[in-house]
Amino acid sequence: MFEQLPGVTVELERIIPAQDVVIPYFWVRGTDVDDIEDAFLNHPGVETIQSVDSVEDEYLLRVEWTLEYEGVLNTLMETQVPLIEAVGTSEQWTFDIRGDDRRDIAAFQERCRELDIPITLTKLHALTPIESETEAALTDTQQEALVLAYERGYFNTPRDVTMAEIGDELGISQQAVASRLRRGISSILGSTLAELRLPE
Repeated sequence: MFEQLPGVTVELERIIPAQDVVIPYFWVRGTDVDDIEDAFLNHPGVETIQSVDSVEDEYLLRVEWTLEYEGVLNTLMETQVPLIEAVGTSEQWTFDIRGDDRRDIAAFQERCRELDIPITLTKLHALTPIESETEAALTDTQQEALVLAYERGYFNTPRDVTMAEIGDELGISQQAVASRLRRGISSILGSTLAELRLPE
């Protein structure tokens, strides 16, 4: 796909497992939607593709991904390693994954090697007991976006800053800011609500 569209950036929104297929949702920016669909359809792992939504020059696409194609998405599903974030450009894909312990990450790496999928581990860190549940629930990029949004007054009423302005400061698109804030808030709520207990 990147050979046809070298200037695009692809961000994985989420993955939904289904019978005989994996259904990833991608945000794509840097080209027209017709070009995107044609490029995706040329990929051997793609069964079908559908445009779901758009925000300015960014498009949300729903893809049916065949389980027969041995790639990173299928390896993630097979090893059941949670995917936190994935961003792809013509230069590389960057995956942020999380495992209960190092064995989960090692199993994912080993399966990639078996399938001749070239990957490089760039950072590995443990979640220590002193790390709060909220910090543990957030990726570095989500935490960065949430802290900046809070400090700049994005959550004030009325807002003191726009998503576009936050994006300019972070060097990312407005849609990427929206995605990081949404995922970050969802992670915080999930972590917080999981600790709540109803009185008997």
